[in-house]
Amino acid sequence: MAVKVLIKRKIKDGKIDEASKLFIKARYNAMGQPGYISSETLSGCDDPNNVVVISMWQRIENWNQWKNGDLRAENETAFEALLDGPTEYETYNLGL
Repeated sequence: MAVKVLIKRKIKDGKIDEASKLFIKARYNAMGQPGYISSETLSGCDDPNNVVVISMWQRIENWNQWKNGDLRAENETAFEALLDGPTEYETYNLGL
């Protein structure tokens, strides 16, 4: 069953341009992973530093493999310096 993953981040003031480059790199890397379907990036209307990435995967196992992989870990380490708080993850099955 397909899953959607919400990744929520609060970017520090003045760091959105740097973060944008990392979001692009992360999406590019994810596109080559087994089970990846799509993703989109949203920024808050009231606070553009609140960013949510919604990605879609064929199976939760595909997402977990990507989430715990070395390639993604490198990008996440770079993100840490730009964040004002921890990254939050939520996973959802597509449909009931």
